Amino acid sequence: MVSEGILLGMGNPLLDISSPVDEEFLKKYEIQLNNAIIADEKHLPMYDELAAKPTVEYIAGGATQNTIRVAQWMLQTPGATSYMGSIGKDKYGEEMKKNAQAYGVNAHYYEVDVPTGTCAVCVTGGERSLVANLAAANHYKPEHLTRPENWALVEKAKYIYIAGFFLTVSPESIMLVAEHAAKNNKVFSMNLSATFICEFYTKAQNDALKCCDYIFGNETEAKKYAEVHKWETENVEEIALKLAALLKESGRKTAVITQGADPVIVAHDGKVTKYPVILLPQEKIVDTNGAGDAFVGGFLSQLVQEKSMEECVRAGCYAANVIIQRSGCTYPEKPDFN
Repeated sequence: MVSEGILLGMGNPLLDISSPVDEEFLKKYEIQLNNAIIADEKHLPMYDELAAKPTVEYIAGGATQNTIRVAQWMLQTPGATSYMGSIGKDKYGEEMKKNAQAYGVNAHYYEVDVPTGTCAVCVTGGERSLVANLAAANHYKPEHLTRPENWALVEKAKYIYIAGFFLTVSPESIMLVAEHAAKNNKVFSMNLSATFICEFYTKAQNDALKCCDYIFGNETEAKKYAEVHKWETENVEEIALKLAALLKESGRKTAVITQGADPVIVAHDGKVTKYPVILLPQEKIVDTNGAGDAFVGGFLSQLVQEKSMEECVRAGCYAANVIIQRSGCTYPEKPDFN
């Protein structure tokens, strides 16, 4: 059995507004497939347009929250996971609180007088594009984290995970938690999360990487990181090794890079191991939104039980496989992973 609050996540809670769209819609809002960006002025009308579609679905999302929900689902121990982030005092915020409770996640939200953040999930041919309007999520402050009832979650956790997107909001909060993890011999992990993070939040990202035991990402993000740092290679195995070398000196120094249908690359201790993924026929893929988040959730669900790397990756692949056969980052009542 895992202990209560063993895994803590911090990030940007967003309500996903998800719907299939056509090429025309992508062109109109200048959106690229398989990308994640922050909304600017030209994207704002898009949320109402999506909401008006008969196919629209609302799902509690945000990268870290997705990962924590999936880990919680895999663990099936109520309260094994906890989560912090910032939401608005509105109906979407209430929806988020209800959702977290229903999923068994112990969420301590910072509630602010700004609308709850939303993420447009535009699905075309099974591929997804994300446009996040952070709103309330952008207002997270260390003062919430350091309140005794919230810091207690940090104290209780033995594993901490934060997606790279949170670097745009509260790098101070990340560093507080990372330093606590380093001092107390806890496992701290992050995700590269998106090419724009690698490109425009370089210093904050590099400071955080030095505190990580594990770094997750996909091949596009890994290549962008290498390009920004002038590593002059597009070889994902080489990049994974270099990423692993940047991590916490006293830590586990492991880079885990997913490549869609190609094998997962794990770099540790100067060596690369490749793990095959579960292949699915195209017609079974409903929506890749949340696949990367789900992979990390599955992986962490085994890591907190101190399982082998092979088991962690297998669980990650299992969780991602379940999620891509459903709309949004959702799953059946119970996992059948064994």
